[in-house]
Amino acid sequence: MDVKKIVPELCEYNDEQEWFEFKVNWFEPVALGEYISALSNAAAFHRRKYAFFVWGVNNDTHEIEGTDFNQYCEYKKEPYQNYLARNLSPSINFSYDEDMINGHRVVLLSIPAATELPTAFNDSRYIRIGSSKCNLKDYPKREDELFKILSNRVETIETMPAKYQDLTFSKLFGYYGSKGIVLNEKTFVKNLGLKNEKGEFNMMAQLLSDDSHIPLRVSIFEGKTKGSNLFSVREFGNNCLLYTLDELLRYGDILNLIQTDERDRVVERKDVPLFDNKAFREAVINAVLHNHWVSGNEPMISAFSDRIEILSRGTIPLAQTMEGFYLGESVPVNEKLSEIFLQLHISEKSGHGVPKITEVYGKDAFTFRENSIVVTIPFTRIRDQEVGNK
Repeated sequence: MDVKKIVPELCEYNDEQEWFEFKVNWFEPVALGEYISALSNAAAFHRRKYAFFVWGVNNDTHEIEGTDFNQYCEYKKEPYQNYLARNLSPSINFSYDEDMINGHRVVLLSIPAATELPTAFNDSRYIRIGSSKCNLKDYPKREDELFKILSNRVETIETMPAKYQDLTFSKLFGYYGSKGIVLNEKTFVKNLGLKNEKGEFNMMAQLLSDDSHIPLRVSIFEGKTKGSNLFSVREFGNNCLLYTLDELLRYGDILNLIQTDERDRVVERKDVPLFDNKAFREAVINAVLHNHWVSGNEPMISAFSDRIEILSRGTIPLAQTMEGFYLGESVPVNEKLSEIFLQLHISEKSGHGVPKITEVYGKDAFTFRENSIVVTIPFTRIRDQEVGNK
């Protein structure tokens, strides 16, 4: 494994993810075996090929400090790596690599994701919950979900075949080029994960193709409910998803009327937008990125006289908690699509989207339904405030 490439990429995350762990010199022989089980299962849970345990990085600051850890040590008169291999089941081909980064020695333990069965250590299976190592049997819902993933019973946009297989990607090349990134025509399908294991274009390929065959609509109602008159419907989509998202965000700029506030005017009048544009953008990006596309339904945006509602299909992942959700601890629903958004700087690893929305509109902006999440962006109308002040 390329230590100099992988470790700095992991350090870019603001928070530790469930599929990697940082330590400086820590070493407890039995606990490390349990960590390998937990990380291997977490990698499968998050549909990663590998998990990583890194020595030489501060767990709190993610600063590279270097390590004295000796991966070739013995435990109970046996090479420690033999001890690990003997007690891990099913057997996994873990590997150690080390290198110098900025003058500091770093050791990287690469751990393959579990396949077919969860990885166990000393006959016990572990999983990561946030940054904690836990016994898998204590979390039956996650255990059931993990078995579904390992038996390929859980469809993702990477495994689900595209409805259309005659896909082209000239717009995808154009979008990457606009960001200063050149895609290789021979390798982009593999590098972006656009085919499933059967060699078919997957759902993600359809979303990123020149014609996704998926419309995204913005419905505008005259009143405060969907029972009121439908004023207009703007349809976007049937395009590369990246361009569709840009169009949705630009349309938000059109909807965001600038009002003149003459109250308490001394010299200059104050311009007040109808809603917070940054919160709106984060809500739309999250809705598109984390939408449960395999359900066959797209996000939906509805504008009323007093608010905008942005609906995303699906619920928070089992690997997520409500506390972590509001703190911005991102658990992507669509892992590979999330990586592409990060690469193109559409979203960030900092996970500031949800905190940005709650900072402006509070936690009540989010409504969790059985099969969807709705973000409500209320309007600030100067005329209503003037009436209320009289």
